Amino acid sequence: MAKKKDAAEEKLAVVEETLGKTEQFIENNKKMISYVIYGIVAVVLIVMGYNKYIVKPREMNAFNAMYQAEWYFEKDSFNLALEGDGINPGFLSIIDDYGSTKSGNLANYYAGLCYMHLAEQDTTAAAQENYQNALDYLDDFSSDDELIMPMALGAMGDAYDNLGESEKAASKYVEAADFTDNEFSTPLFLMKAGIVYSSLGNHEKALEMFNRIKKDYYTSDQGRNVRKYIAREKELIGE
Repeated sequence: MAKKKDAAEEKLAVVEETLGKTEQFIENNKKMISYVIYGIVAVVLIVMGYNKYIVKPREMNAFNAMYQAEWYFEKDSFNLALEGDGINPGFLSIIDDYGSTKSGNLANYYAGLCYMHLAEQDTTAAAQENYQNALDYLDDFSSDDELIMPMALGAMGDAYDNLGESEKAASKYVEAADFTDNEFSTPLFLMKAGIVYSSLGNHEKALEMFNRIKKDYYTSDQGRNVRKYIAREKELIGE
């Protein structure tokens, strides 16, 4: 019992000694500690102020600026959507002015799609430039949204395909298909990837894409027609 008492007293003495050293350290470094605390408080206040008076107003301004450009996009007025109408800004100005905001990020997606539409409507050499512009803006767009992001990646695949860069097109289609698992975008982009791989002569890879549709997405639009693609690839492989 005496041993336990001695051990307890020894531990208490160590704790008291540690507390004493801590108090002494605080006493000797009061100014430094105060400055550190003031610095932390200042940083917190600056961050809060920045978010309240700069970030949030910019987000709201960018959100409001998007309305008219989105309206033009929905009306298929893609040049007005991109460039604005002289009063309301277009997606390009919104990207320049509010690129760091959520709306500015979304404007990259819209701008990419605008250039895709313009390229598809154009039969001149300018179409190639518009496809490249589409790639540039879509590449600057990022999102975790399971509906929008696969469509952005798929649009990049379309642009590469139209530029004759089939390997990159197939890669983007696979990336779009794998981004999320659903009955709409996944089989759609697996089918596109399979068709491009087949055109490249990579029939094994094409068959892999088509078999994924047959196995996992047989109730989709692509799944109902995929058997003929599978049969063709097997014949080309020699199976």
